[in-house]
Amino acid sequence: MIEAAPRASLRVRDATAWEVAGPVDVEVYGAEPVIDRLLAAVPVDVARSRPAALLVRLTAPAARLREALAATDPRLADHLDSRLASWRQPPPDLQTPAGTLPTASRPVVMGILNVTPDSFSDGGAAYPPDQHPRPALAAAGALLEAGADVIDVGGESTRPGAEPVAPEEELRRVLPVVRELAAAGAIVSIDTTKAAVARAAIEAGAALVNDVSAGALDPVLLETVAATEIPYVLMHLQGTPSTMQQDPRYLDVVAEVHHALDAGLDRLAARGVAPERVVLDPGIGFGKRLEHNLALLRELSTFTSFGRPVLVGASRKSFIGHLTGGAGPDDRLEGSLSVAALAVDRGARLLRVHDVAATVRAVTLAHAIAHPGDVPS
Repeated sequence: MIEAAPRASLRVRDATAWEVAGPVDVEVYGAEPVIDRLLAAVPVDVARSRPAALLVRLTAPAARLREALAATDPRLADHLDSRLASWRQPPPDLQTPAGTLPTASRPVVMGILNVTPDSFSDGGAAYPPDQHPRPALAAAGALLEAGADVIDVGGESTRPGAEPVAPEEELRRVLPVVRELAAAGAIVSIDTTKAAVARAAIEAGAALVNDVSAGALDPVLLETVAATEIPYVLMHLQGTPSTMQQDPRYLDVVAEVHHALDAGLDRLAARGVAPERVVLDPGIGFGKRLEHNLALLRELSTFTSFGRPVLVGASRKSFIGHLTGGAGPDDRLEGSLSVAALAVDRGARLLRVHDVAATVRAVTLAHAIAHPGDVPS
């Protein structure tokens, strides 16, 4: 369900005709009084759909929309201007303590390194406990050699049904790997929902925090991020990893995920985390059915209007297997590459993947087709 938030939010659905003064298609969602005020302010020549679930859709030239939004909530008019300006435009580069990720000019590839015994994709191949961390470091070296820009290190499985891991055990798994990779000059992301793990990993050299829970599983994590200069991946998750696939439900998955990320940006800003440090992830496969994942990918460009890099992590996920005849994780390469290429066409600037070399080749071509101005001569 869409939250009945007192602060309304605005989503740009389509602005392809904006630069030629054509109609803009937007949605506004918020508490019932806000929607009522908006409907009262809407000019008669602004097309609107019937409001449902605290959501109203408006289609009109930007000037007419701005007039109606300003009469309802000046914030919404400001958001319209900023989000139209960011629509399908490249975000700025992402600055990390370990170096710059060139999200303004090309897709950035994040290689997945699971140091867990129960990874859905490899069954724990990089984590034989009696040899740790040598196999994990070798796997990370192969990812970097294949072209990974970032290594995303995780010590707790977030596959559907996964149970939490104690912070001490998670730290035992990830810290030796983070420390060695950072010392070697790699840009390392720590994939965790725990403040204690994030803090120790940052001290060991991690340059990003990738949190699948948006701070919901450990509220102290947001305070930890705020106290650093580390970029933060804000992801949408319905439920928890252990419950997320039991019965995910949405009235409008794209609107609700957009609303949740908008609210998450507000929470981060209130804690002192500047928008320039935030990456947005719609959470493909995290509390989503097949149709939810496909809808989010289909309308991925709507998330570019926040002006932040958009990350997609769909590699080898079960919805790909479902659509390709029940293929297991090791047989989902073609589907994973198709999703990565489509995501880049729709504005994604970070891809979290298992098969780095093939993905780098695929998204390089996809980016060249979608953004010919970025193709080197």
